[in-house]
Amino acid sequence: MNCTSNYSKSGFAKVIVFDMDSTLIDAETIDELAGAAGVAEKVAEITNLAMNGKLDYGQALSERVNLLKGLSLKDAQEAVDKMPLMPGAKELVKYVKDAGYKTAMVSGGFTLSTDRIGKLLGMDYVFSNELIVNGGHLTGDVTGPLTKQNSKEHVFEEIARQNGVKPEECVVIGDGANDICIFEKAGYSIAFNSKEILREYADVVITQKNLKAVIPVIQALD
Repeated sequence: MNCTSNYSKSGFAKVIVFDMDSTLIDAETIDELAGAAGVAEKVAEITNLAMNGKLDYGQALSERVNLLKGLSLKDAQEAVDKMPLMPGAKELVKYVKDAGYKTAMVSGGFTLSTDRIGKLLGMDYVFSNELIVNGGHLTGDVTGPLTKQNSKEHVFEEIARQNGVKPEECVVIGDGANDICIFEKAGYSIAFNSKEILREYADVVITQKNLKAVIPVIQALD
């Protein structure tokens, strides 16, 4: 557990930003959609490269979404609706909300899943991408605020701005290489269930696959 950080109790703002895939949910949305489309192996390979920092995130997203072309919206929705919350997700989010935190979910995933998860957990902010649909089927295209390598950084900065605080006054929780940009900006960063590449940027690394393990970390910040 690495306890060095930019965090200081003086001036600390109660804003916490979560990743979704493999953080708030125990699944990767793109992989579940790939399974429904019959391209699971191809997409999983690209996902693994991207999350370990071996492939540009924007390129990886475009390639994976293109492989989903032709999948019916009905089948896509059914696939993502089956994705479970990460153990402890409800408990952690309830704790931070009761403690006065503003909560945000910033995901490179898609509105097909983020709308449901955000509502289920009562998130104050939800940012994600949208799969383009035509004639009831995915076109293989994607649009939204999180389609580039460091898109999360810009969204994170906007959330901080809307709350009248600086990024270094916020807490972030994530698991993959595309979270590095916000880990470098945040005042306190928590790597949960994470890829090795992200751990060197984290103030705390949690390997236990239950988000309730994050609660004592947040308590220590208050």
